[in-house]
Amino acid sequence: MVKNKLNCARVFCIGRNYAEHVQELSNTIPEKPVIFIKPATCLVKPGEKIHFPKHGKELHHEVEIIVKIGSEGRVAREEEALSFVSAVTVGLDLTLRDVQADLKKKGLPWEIAKAFDQSAPIGSFVPYNKSIDLNNISFGCKVNGIERQRGNSRDMIFSIPRLLVELSKIWMLRPGDLLFTGTPSGVGPLKVGDSIEIKSNLTGSFSWSIVE
Repeated sequence: MVKNKLNCARVFCIGRNYAEHVQELSNTIPEKPVIFIKPATCLVKPGEKIHFPKHGKELHHEVEIIVKIGSEGRVAREEEALSFVSAVTVGLDLTLRDVQADLKKKGLPWEIAKAFDQSAPIGSFVPYNKSIDLNNISFGCKVNGIERQRGNSRDMIFSIPRLLVELSKIWMLRPGDLLFTGTPSGVGPLKVGDSIEIKSNLTGSFSWSIVE
């Protein structure tokens, strides 16, 4: 049994938020943010082993910038959005691509492809302050020491303030909520025995190994 040891209210995730990633999966650029949710059991601390999910065959890595919410309320304007952010880190939105492709063909929800246990490895948080430019965070992903993904938050289709406004139209934000902000291009497969490392100029690096 996977035991979640990370305190978290909800895990909000954004799909298709980098143009090159949208293109590599042959999707269309969305007019509004694509939002889905993962349960807290998805979260994995740095260094813990990740078990390859048994209900799919193609496990893909998607490295992302993550922000933590520190205040309760709704963000009415982008100008006030960053006052709700308490911390920042990087993490992974692990995806069973074969399962997701089948669900998309049938017009079904993505949960079993995106929201399975251990599908959201997450790094240690850095407290947010106004000296941090959330629109200029470089980050990347390596598998077995080879770079797979490299991105910068300035390339997001929908900025973090815009995302918080859009979320607030539907949900009251609460302290502890997490927002995964989307992945750049370069997503690819993981297999048992792989070591995956993610890092950013803000947070440093974090790693996990994939086991059966």
